[in-house]
Amino acid sequence: MLALQEADSIKSLPFESLLRKMSQPSVVFSSTLVCPHCHTKQAEWMPSDACVVLWECPQCHAHLKPKAGDCCVFCSYGTVPCPSRQLEHTGDR
Repeated sequence: MLALQEADSIKSLPFESLLRKMSQPSVVFSSTLVCPHCHTKQAEWMPSDACVVLWECPQCHAHLKPKAGDCCVFCSYGTVPCPSRQLEHTGDR
């Protein structure tokens, strides 16, 4: 039912607005954290409503915190920055 409601709302959009909506990059909610000490890689889900400021490496048990200027461990050690940072770069925030 929700998909039908979304489809109905898209039908009512002007063509240019629909093109803009379709061309906006989507937010990615998964990232692979890489430990700088032992180089272990761990895929993690990123929350959309909070910053993760501490992550324990499953291999060497190092406790990682964000680097200076970064809001979370995903922005410092992840393959994809956090959702908030992604939105900042697209101008949607």
